Amino acid sequence: MAMPLRQTIRVGTYLVEQKLRRREKFPLIVELEPLFACNLACEGCGKIQHPAGVLKQRMPVAQAVGAVLESGAPMVSIAGGEPLMHPQIDEIVRQLVAKKKYVFLCTNALLMRKKMDKFTPSPYFAFAVHIDGLRDRHDESVAKEGVFDEAVEAMKEAKKRGFRVTTNSTFFNTDTPQTIIEVLNYLNDDLKVDEMMISPAYAYEKAPDQEHFLGVDQTRELFKKAFSGGNRARWRLNHSPLFLDFLEGKADFPCTAWAIPNYSLFGWQRPCYLMSDGYVPTYRELIEKTDWDKYGRGKDPRCANCMAHCGYEPTAVLATMGSLKESLRAVRETVSGSK
Repeated sequence: MAMPLRQTIRVGTYLVEQKLRRREKFPLIVELEPLFACNLACEGCGKIQHPAGVLKQRMPVAQAVGAVLESGAPMVSIAGGEPLMHPQIDEIVRQLVAKKKYVFLCTNALLMRKKMDKFTPSPYFAFAVHIDGLRDRHDESVAKEGVFDEAVEAMKEAKKRGFRVTTNSTFFNTDTPQTIIEVLNYLNDDLKVDEMMISPAYAYEKAPDQEHFLGVDQTRELFKKAFSGGNRARWRLNHSPLFLDFLEGKADFPCTAWAIPNYSLFGWQRPCYLMSDGYVPTYRELIEKTDWDKYGRGKDPRCANCMAHCGYEPTAVLATMGSLKESLRAVRETVSGSK
């Protein structure tokens, strides 16, 4: 796990505080969507299918920052849509960083070099660039040529300026262990990004492409082979060891979607950003008025093939905190990854 040691300590302290307060449900990271508009039309995403009036909306800064503070989460993932299209995205980031929230700005990187001067390098801030494969594969997934090359140049420039640069890669049933190895080797060894997040594609109901999502058995087999030969230990993956165990079928967990809540223009989304069973105006109502027990694999048929990090990474983190052996394992991998 390549999470910086300072961040690991901060999150660990936060988890201990929740346990001492005997809070059963609490957020690890808020997924904030201050807009739905995007400058791409990716086949695996349905955000831009919202009506034109919704796509024109931009969340006010005070509303965005207030939602994160209301939740109390130590980390924020800002997505969308494409967040760099928000005219005040730099102010949202600045205010969250001032509150010492760890902020990951998820972007396709098309506007990254143009907007980079608006941001300041900080241990609390990172660009999180979406990369789904090497050049041809990535450009095909986002339905536009040249996106991969622009993303690479943007990441190089950001690293040169002292920014933390992370990546987020989604893999589909058209991927093989070799295509995963190739892109992660490139990001890890050639671009030397600070950390990488990976996720099996989940059948997001509004996505135009419904044919290439992974099933559970496919996911386990795919990552088991990709992780072999020492790759898992060598790559700077921003995941807990138990979540990586989960991906390759060495462990199984229930869903804890409440730990990575989504807040968008519509409010707090039930139960997660991948499924929409309605919205509520406050985080407290989301936690207290949602029947969390009815979600997850084996409970809701929509969850049957889901192994996404938004549902299962929190469970792995909590399981790690509940085991001295796993906690020591996570610390060892964190220290090793920070060298």
